[in-house]
Amino acid sequence: MAECGSSGAPTTTTPGGARALGELGGGTQASQRLLAYSDALLSIIATVMILPVAHTKIHPDQKFEESIQQLLATKIAVYLMTFLIVTVAWAAHVRLFQVIELIDDVLALLNLACMMIITFLPYTFSLMASFPDVPFGIFLFSSCAVVIGAIQAVIVMYGFHHPYLLNHEIQESENRAFYKHHILKIILKGPTLCFFAAIFSFFFIPLSYGFLGLVIFFPHLSHLTKWFKSKFLGQEEEVPLESFTFYLTEPLSKERIETFSDGVYAIVATLLILDICEDNVPDRTEVREKYRGHLINALSEYGPNLLAYFGSFVTIGLLWFVHHSLFLHVTKATRLMSLLNTLSLAFIGGLPLAYQLTSEFADKSSYNEIEAIQVSCVTIFFASIFQFAIWTAALFHQRETLHPFARYGGKEHAFMFAKLALYPSVSLTVFFLTCIVSELSTTIFHLTQIIVPFAFLLLRICVRIALVALKFAVSLFRPERHVLEEGEETAYLSPGETLS
Repeated sequence: MAECGSSGAPTTTTPGGARALGELGGGTQASQRLLAYSDALLSIIATVMILPVAHTKIHPDQKFEESIQQLLATKIAVYLMTFLIVTVAWAAHVRLFQVIELIDDVLALLNLACMMIITFLPYTFSLMASFPDVPFGIFLFSSCAVVIGAIQAVIVMYGFHHPYLLNHEIQESENRAFYKHHILKIILKGPTLCFFAAIFSFFFIPLSYGFLGLVIFFPHLSHLTKWFKSKFLGQEEEVPLESFTFYLTEPLSKERIETFSDGVYAIVATLLILDICEDNVPDRTEVREKYRGHLINALSEYGPNLLAYFGSFVTIGLLWFVHHSLFLHVTKATRLMSLLNTLSLAFIGGLPLAYQLTSEFADKSSYNEIEAIQVSCVTIFFASIFQFAIWTAALFHQRETLHPFARYGGKEHAFMFAKLALYPSVSLTVFFLTCIVSELSTTIFHLTQIIVPFAFLLLRICVRIALVALKFAVSLFRPERHVLEEGEETAYLSPGETLS
C-alpha cells in the first residue's frame, strides 16, 4: 500500500511492513542495520562483564580460603545479575524498534548516545563487583540504566512526533496515544526500578540489590500473575485493542534469540584468545637470557595454558553446536524458553572464568587444581542443563514450539535427548570423579574435553543401537504382542525410524 515518507514521496510496504529502501527519501532509512549494530554491541557488553571476575588474581600457591571464595562468589553473583539486566535492556530495545521501523539522523544519533551509556556498564559493574558494599558503585550502575531508559523514551516521543517513522499499522491506527503509552511502559519498567535502586543505595544496600533483581524477574512475575488469575480466579486477560499490541506482548521471535545467542557464543570464544595473547607470550629478554634465544623452549612452559585454551574453545563450540541443533527444531520460542536461554547464556559467559582458573592452576603442585576443575564443571553443567531445560519446556507445548521430528515419537526425539543430555552428564561425572580421584582431576578433565567431540560424532550410532536394544527388550517382555494394528505399529516404531 502507498504511504508518504519524510520527503512526501509515496513509498510502498512489503507484506512484512518494511518499506522499499530505494524509495525512502530525506535521510530516512530502514532500521535493520542500526538494530543489528545495537544487538552486536549489547551482546558484547553482556559478555565482557565476566572479565573483571575472570581476572581476579589468585596466586597458584594461595589456597582457596573462605575470604577468596566469598570474593569470587560475590563477583559471580553480581555478574549474573548484571548480565541478566543487560538482556532485559536488549529485549526492551528490540520492542522499541518493533514500533519504530524507520530512522533518520536524529534517531541514529540518539541511539548512538544510548549505546555509549551501555558501553560504560562494564566499568560500573567492575566497581559493584569490587566494592559490593559501597553505595557509589550501585548508584552509578543504576544511574546509567536510568539514563538509557530516558534516552529510549526520547526516541519514542520523537518517533510519535514524526509518525512516518512508525510501524505502518500504528500509522493507520486511531489509537496512537495508546501505542505510545504501551511502548513507554515496556521500556521504562526497568529504569524505574533502577531509579529506586539508586536512591536506596545510600540508605539500605540490600534493598537496592532487591530492586535490581526485580528488573530481571518483574516481567516474568507479571505474566505469571496474569496466568494465575486466568487459571485459578477465572479473570480473563484484557484483549488488546489491536493486533499489533498483542504482537508487542508476545515473546521475542526465535530468530532474534538465535542472533543474540550467536553473538554471545562468538564473543566468549574470542575472549579466550585475549588472555593467551596477553599472558602467554614470553618476554624477549627472558627468551634471550633464560632460554638462549630458543623461542620454542620458552613456549613449552605454556603448554598447559594452550591445552586449556583449546579445550575451552572446543567446549564453547560444542555447546553452540547443541544450541544450534536445538533451535533448528524449534518453531516458536515461549517466554519460559527465552528465560531459560538467557540463563544458559549467562553461564556460557562465565566460561572465560573457567578457562582462566584451569590455565592458572594447571600445575599439579597448585593447591587450587581441584577447585578450578570443579568450578569449570559447575559452569559447564549449568550452561548445558539450561539448554536441556529449553527443550523440556518446548515439549510441554510441542505442537506450537517444535518441529514434528523433535516431538515425542518423532525421528529426532531420542537423538535430541541424547545430544542435550551429553554435556550435563559428562560435567557432573567429572565433578564427582575429581572428588574421588583428586590426584587425576586435571588428567580426567582434559581427557574428557578430547573425548566429548568424538562422542558427538558417534552419538547417532549409539542412539540407534540403544533404540534397537530397547525395542528388542520390549519384545521380550511382551511376547504376546506379535501382531499389532497398523496404527499402533506406526506409533510404536516412530522413534526408531532413524534406523532406516
